[in-house]
Amino acid sequence: MTNIKTLRTEFTGHSGEILSARLDTPTGEVKAYALFAHCFTCSKDILAAKHISQELAQQGIAVLRFDFTGLGNSEGNFTESNFSTNLLDFILASDFLRQNYQAPQILIGHSLGGAAVLASAHKIPEAKAVVTIGAPADTQHLLHHFDGVLEKIENEGMADVNLAGRNFTFQKQFIDDLKATDITPRIKTLKKALLVMHSPIDETVGIENAAKIFDVAKHPKSFISLDQADHLLSKQADSKFAAHMVAAFASRYIETYDIENTQPAEDLIVSETGVGKFQQRVRVGRHDFFADEPVSVGGLYSGPTPFEFLKTALGACTSMTLRMYLERKGIKLGKISVKVTHEKIATEDCPTCNDYQKETFTQIDRFSRSISIDGDVSPELYEKLLEIADKCPVHKTLEQSAIIETKISN
Repeated sequence: MTNIKTLRTEFTGHSGEILSARLDTPTGEVKAYALFAHCFTCSKDILAAKHISQELAQQGIAVLRFDFTGLGNSEGNFTESNFSTNLLDFILASDFLRQNYQAPQILIGHSLGGAAVLASAHKIPEAKAVVTIGAPADTQHLLHHFDGVLEKIENEGMADVNLAGRNFTFQKQFIDDLKATDITPRIKTLKKALLVMHSPIDETVGIENAAKIFDVAKHPKSFISLDQADHLLSKQADSKFAAHMVAAFASRYIETYDIENTQPAEDLIVSETGVGKFQQRVRVGRHDFFADEPVSVGGLYSGPTPFEFLKTALGACTSMTLRMYLERKGIKLGKISVKVTHEKIATEDCPTCNDYQKETFTQIDRFSRSISIDGDVSPELYEKLLEIADKCPVHKTLEQSAIIETKISN
């Protein structure tokens, strides 16, 4: 997947421990952010979470998936966690997105993660859409995993339980927390668009759970059958289908922009994300994207470098200026492409440098443009287009001196 990037990151969980996370993001503009909660005792790297997150990123939706306390690569003691602490971790994950990127507009939960999303969605006001995948309608559904050991947990305070071939230690507080939690009131008062996805052959969480969630929830709500899928959506085709359905559903509810009424922003804000060594979040108008440095110098290369943005400005401005000229003159030509390169050269080797530049600088920046236009361009028009290209405002700014004023504000 060449048009997405997966960034490793982390944030602080409910107990002060560091939780491991991954952000799957498109390399271009981000339409919205989503937050994914994984299944019971799973991790952020389970195939369903990975496939769904990366498929959504392909469609312009960035997804944060993370390991709950004590699971996967996250710190903390799983034995001391419970459903309630999972909710706290989920809300802190949304805080992390809000503070460093953008608050999640889409909440996705798989299995018990779906119950966690339903129970905590009211704490994330920016969320517009909630999606559950194979989710139980109540937390007590999990108690069947403890058949045969519930009495031991009650009497001894804890017991080991084998789940999917792995041993986990559960304390009595975990069971008590499940019994005391009722998510039905939260489903009734969700006040967000809900998509319930479930397989009719799910043997881990029966399809009747989807029916109960759907029945309790108020509109807008939708149901999609994950026909032939297992509980973990282990087949990539199933998880990709789920991702496409989530993206289509969410597109009706996430914030969009009226392009005709959107004015260019006066201010561009660049701020560190805390991810990697150099990654910056760039916000201008309705656009939200990354700037970064190459991996070779310690960056993640999750976005263009500062000089690549500078070359982008020159190339885009040149192409736009030429198109405006052609349209004004009524000249019909095909697509315009501009290739821009940048290098530093010695002024003594610069035939186009003036005397002031040669006397003042030992080196100077040289930007080279190569313009291609689909269609037949006469020699006369060719010369005129070279002249027009030099009138691009960014070209003029780079050629002339500029004043940059800087202040530090609290």
